[in-house]
Amino acid sequence: MEIHLTPEKEALLRQVAARTGQDTAQVIQEAVDRLLDHDAWFIKEVEKGQSQAAKGDLVEHDEVVARIEKRLKDTQSRS
Repeated sequence: MEIHLTPEKEALLRQVAARTGQDTAQVIQEAVDRLLDHDAWFIKEVEKGQSQAAKGDLVEHDEVVARIEKRLKDTQSRS
C-alpha cells in the first residue's frame, strides 16, 4: 500500500517520529491502529444506541440538556 502526503504533513510526521523516537512507518502504523480502534468503538456504540432506542430506552430532551449543562459546568470549574 502506498500513501501520498503533502510536504507539510510529511514534515509534521517526521517531527512526531523524531520526538517519539520512532520511525515514520511506526508512527503511521500507530495512527492507523488508533483510527481502526476508534471506528470499531464508534460503530459498536451507535449500534448499542440504536438497540436501546428500538426498545424505547430513550432519554428525554430536558434530561439531555441538563446532563450537557452539568458537564460544561464541571469542565469550567476545573479550568
